[in-house]
Formats: sequence, structure tokens, C-alpha cells
Amino acid sequence: MGLFGSFTKSKKESLDQGLSKTKENVFKKLGRAIAGKSKVDDEVLDNLEEVLITSDVGVDTTLKIIRRIEERVSKDKYFGVDELNTVLKEEIAALLEENNTVDEADFDLPTTHTPHVIMVVGVNGVGKTTTIGKLAYNFKKAGKKVVLGAADTFRAAAIDQLEIWAQRVDVPLVKQSMGSDPASVAYDTLASAKAQGADVAIIDTAGRLHNKINLMNELSKIKKVMQKIVPDAPHEVLLILDGSTGQNAFEQAKQFTKATEVSALALTKLDGTAKGGVVIGISDQFKIPVKYIGIGEKMEDLQIFRRKEFVDSLFS
Repeated sequence: MGLFGSFTKSKKESLDQGLSKTKENVFKKLGRAIAGKSKVDDEVLDNLEEVLITSDVGVDTTLKIIRRIEERVSKDKYFGVDELNTVLKEEIAALLEENNTVDEADFDLPTTHTPHVIMVVGVNGVGKTTTIGKLAYNFKKAGKKVVLGAADTFRAAAIDQLEIWAQRVDVPLVKQSMGSDPASVAYDTLASAKAQGADVAIIDTAGRLHNKINLMNELSKIKKVMQKIVPDAPHEVLLILDGSTGQNAFEQAKQFTKATEVSALALTKLDGTAKGGVVIGISDQFKIPVKYIGIGEKMEDLQIFRRKEFVDSLFS
């Protein structure tokens, strides 16, 4: 199925519904920003700047967007406020594209290596285990064979939660007892994935950030041990962030990108917050593609992040 054919009407409706709180928040503020104005002037731009910052887009990213709109205004003397929404969508979508966030097809995997190894990182409570379960569901639905690895051995609850998801999705889980060496679990997971001819192996890791050096060492060890089975593993390091925490998600992204080479982001819990603008700021500031967004409780509510559809849903 082609890229745009894969974004069905039901997915569009789910996205609109999932972003409704952010959308309502943005539009209330946007309405106040342009009230009584017919033309985009300095006052409107100042108000727009405040709208974006208070919607958790972030200061630096907001200033970039404002500069882009100022350039459009200077080129077109008849730039009216009724065009502001369209221009906002165009400039934010272009910014996301420049930051390596590109529209992808559905849950596809590279065919150059098997299994495709995804190492998942993120602090406890951001929806890490739930996201892994939903990823497994969507990969399986796309016809992929999936193996999960419970390498967060620091908490018994993490292993138990992942086991519940593995049973729910009906995919194999490799686990050891609490306190086991996480690298050993990762090794066993990849050995099992290879033996079963799996397409994808998803490895959970501990969500501790209290000591960045320990975290860095642990993740480095897991990588080295995995490479004994799959030489170029992991093919993806996916950082899970809770979108509802707004600026705190920026801080977590900063800490994890220092601790390991994060290659993709997933932002969860966007349906329960008015802070969905954080997706735009994080993509811009870290130059790491946002790959998935969580917009609800159902397994189908983990969506591939499509910048055009996201921006269109947010500002339409």
C-alpha cells in the first residue's frame, strides 16, 4: 500500500481526536492573538510567539517559526490573518522536514538485515512498556515475526508488565529473573530471534536516570553483547518520551541523547494533554526523527508520525 493510501480515514479521525485537547488550546489562544486584526502585523506576530511558547513548542523553535513567517509577511504586503493558519502549517511542516522528520509508510522494516533490532530507552512511567507492546502488535499485524526481550531487570514490575503485553499480542518473550544481567537477557533475546527467524527483536531497558554514567555504561554493555549475535545491532535506539510532561520531556531527551546514540523518538500520551506542541520543539531541537506518537489507549493508537498530517490536524 502506498504512503498516503496507508493513512486511512479512521487513522485521520483517531489523530484528530487524539490531538483535540492541544488543538482546542492552540485555537483558543490563536483566536485571541488575531482578534480584531485583518493584517499580520508586529502585534499579531508577538501574540503568535506567545501562543507557540505557551503551547510547549519551545522558545528556540518558536523563534525559528516566527522568523519564517516574518519573511513571508515582508514578501507579501497583503498577508491577512485569514492566511495565517495555512502559512503556519506550511512553515512548521517544512521545519520538521528539514529536521529529518519525514513521512514514512506504515510499520515497515528494512530488508537489509534480519532481525531488525530495536533497543528501547526512557525513564519509568513514560509509557515505555505499553509502547513496546503496541509496536509488537503493529509489526505483527503488518506480517512481521516479533520477539521481545525484558532487559529491564531492575524492576520485577517491568518484566511482569512486558510479559502481560507479550501474552496479549501473542509474541514470544525472553526474560530472566529480577536482578539478572540486562546484557545477558539481550544476548538471549537475539539468539532466540535468530533461531526463530524473527523479523524484529525489541529490547526493553532500565528506565533509570539518577546516574547518567551508570546508564551509559549499562547501555554500552548491552550493545556490545548484542553485537556478538547481530554484529550491527542495535539498528535503532528508540527513546520514549511522555508528551504530557511538556518541557520535562525536553530535559529527558537531553539526558538520554548524552547517555546513548538515540536514533528515533516516540512521544506518548498526547491524547491526555494540551501540550502536543512539544512534538514540534523536540523534533527541531534534537534533530532526531519523531517516528511514533501515542494518541490513545487502544493498540491501534500508536501511529507512525506523519508530519504533514500531524500539522494539518493540529492547525486545521
